[in-house]
Formats: sequence, C-alpha cells, structure tokens
Amino acid sequence: MNKKIELINKVVDGKTMSPVLPKDIKNYLIDIDGTICDDIPNEEPERMLTADVYPEALKTLNKWYDEGHIITFFTSRLEKHRKVTKQWLKDHGFKYHGLLMDKPRGGNYHWIDNHIVRATRYDGSFTDLIEKNVKIQVFK
Repeated sequence: MNKKIELINKVVDGKTMSPVLPKDIKNYLIDIDGTICDDIPNEEPERMLTADVYPEALKTLNKWYDEGHIITFFTSRLEKHRKVTKQWLKDHGFKYHGLLMDKPRGGNYHWIDNHIVRATRYDGSFTDLIEKNVKIQVFK
C-alpha cells in the first residue's frame, strides 16, 4: 500500500527553501514510449491504445509505487494524446501519481536543477536499480 508522502520543509539562514522528499523516497520521472511499452511516434497516435506493455516495467514501477515512491510519467506525447495515454495506463494497471506531456523530443537530455538528479538510461531491461560509478558532467 502506498504510504503518505510528506515533504520536508527546509529553512536555511532563516529563509524557507523548496521542500524536499525524505531520503528514502525517490521521485521517479519515467518515459513511456520505448521505456514501458512499444515506441510509438506522435505521428501514429492510432497505435497508442494498442501498444504492447513491457511486463517488467509494469511490475517494477508498481512495486516502487507500493513502496511509497512517486511515479510520474514524463512523455513526448502531445497534450492531445493525454486521454488515450491515461486510458492505456489504466488498462494495463499502472499505478502512478502524475502524467507530464510534451517532453521535448530527440533525446540527449541534460537536466540542470538545484535538487539532486540521477539519470538512468533504459536499455531493454527493467529491473531494480543498482549503484554504479560513472563519469558525469558538472559545473566548474
């Protein structure tokens, strides 16, 4: 069962900062096409409702949700595809908190944020995550 997620309010030098999640809770942003189902381009929306689900993605994401993590789908599908996307997620039993549409297309994402960001590239296997030392880019 999904536990209630409590944000922690931070105060630094007497000033309120953006709230953060407890350290044991992750805020997952998950792509849809090619990550949890067949890769369907926006130019072929008629295929979105019949896309094959990746069973490992369904199992893993629902497990994370049940553990209390936040699951938000972040997709390049257009806003006009929201209804069919929500229906597909419901039909396949995905548990999630949010759905963000209109992610820029083309990949090669570089996210800059004042919060910790961890990126994991989906490469054909959806399982629990492991830690690995990798080379990253940082500001000087």
